[in-house]
Amino acid sequence: MSKASELRALIKRGGMTVAPGAYDCITARAIADAGFEVVYMTGSGTAAAHGYPDYGLLTMSEMVANASKIAASVDLPIISDADTGYGNELNVVRTVHEFARQGVAAIHIEDQVFPKKCGHLDNKEVISAEDYIAKMRAAADARGNSDFVIIARTDSRGVVGFDEAIRRANAALAAGADVAFVEAPQTLEEVAAVPKLVKGPCLLNVVRRGKTPAVELKDAEEMGYKIAILPSLLFRGVLGCCDELLAEVKKGRVPAPSKDISPQEGFARFGAAEWDELREHYRAPAAAAVKAAKAG
Repeated sequence: MSKASELRALIKRGGMTVAPGAYDCITARAIADAGFEVVYMTGSGTAAAHGYPDYGLLTMSEMVANASKIAASVDLPIISDADTGYGNELNVVRTVHEFARQGVAAIHIEDQVFPKKCGHLDNKEVISAEDYIAKMRAAADARGNSDFVIIARTDSRGVVGFDEAIRRANAALAAGADVAFVEAPQTLEEVAAVPKLVKGPCLLNVVRRGKTPAVELKDAEEMGYKIAILPSLLFRGVLGCCDELLAEVKKGRVPAPSKDISPQEGFARFGAAEWDELREHYRAPAAAAVKAAKAG
């Protein structure tokens, strides 16, 4: 079964799938080791890992390259941020092909003007509904007969209102998208209303101190959401840990991290035992052959 097929099965089953956000292989492995079933490649975290704010400054190729590394590092379906699809409907076709080629299970494409902004910032702009639906139709066609999942994100709530966001979400599903992602509903009532008004599976973006009020995951599941992503949980958590540790170093101390992992334990998290075994697989026969040659 492909990773896209696995993701489709998770969406169809009962309950909600939680996908914490990874921006590199370290955070992706942490998510897998913690027992989650899906990894979300965060666009904001990926931008930060490249030294930029989430202002649409990364290219499609840079985003695909990061998604490819993450997909190769964990045996889990990857949902990736694909911003606006990086242009018009023709660019969207190539975007779908490139992410799918790297083994990514799903991408979400939004209706912001490019360059875009993080969905929880002010002063966003959105394209026309017609242009957005053209992109969704192109994305669905580019998927072909594969199980690759198209997630239609709309940022129109903060620009033209909640009702228009719902209209765009439903129109995107009608055009072939598989999941609707209404970004940044601004009240708990709106959060609860999205799965009731949208005619298909819904994704909730859980961003602490963002535009959307805090929602417990169990409550989101009861509301009917099928996927919850937590894009900035690890990204901002790592920043906080770095600040605390480095502040201690500035004071002349060498602090112990919150989880004091030894070098051996750290390498083990990334497959050191498997690589040791592989090396021995080749070296043992070589040593035996050399010994036999000398004896002969």
